[in-house]
Amino acid sequence: MDPMPRRRRLEEGFTLIEIMVVILILGLLATIVVQSLKGATDKAKRTKAEADISEIKTALDRFYLDNGYYPTSDQGLTALVTAPTGGRQPANYEEGGYIEKVPADPWGTPYFYQSDGNAYVLKSFGADGKPGGSGKDEDIDGSSS
Repeated sequence: MDPMPRRRRLEEGFTLIEIMVVILILGLLATIVVQSLKGATDKAKRTKAEADISEIKTALDRFYLDNGYYPTSDQGLTALVTAPTGGRQPANYEEGGYIEKVPADPWGTPYFYQSDGNAYVLKSFGADGKPGGSGKDEDIDGSSS
């Protein structure tokens, strides 16, 4: 019998230690990737909130140009979707509204809106949903001056 085929049979496959080392390396790489994606997710949500606020501000400005005032706090941002039924009535409300729908912020809470008709405060309170904060909890402000 030739000893070569016997030796080849013994060397086939991987040892348990080799498999465990590969799994450990893959686990470390996955951890690094997940950590870097977490920061990207927070940044993407902040960018989305800024884009939403910009869209809402544009709609508010169009409402103001057509009607001479901003929707009041009582009328809220829904006045940009459908004509308000209470309070001061808009004289030149745009057919179809000013935006299709009022989005929630990327953290699932409504945008804060307050107005007396002459100026407004528009903001997202960030990830924690509370005024103030820093980092991902920092307020995103789009108020009028």
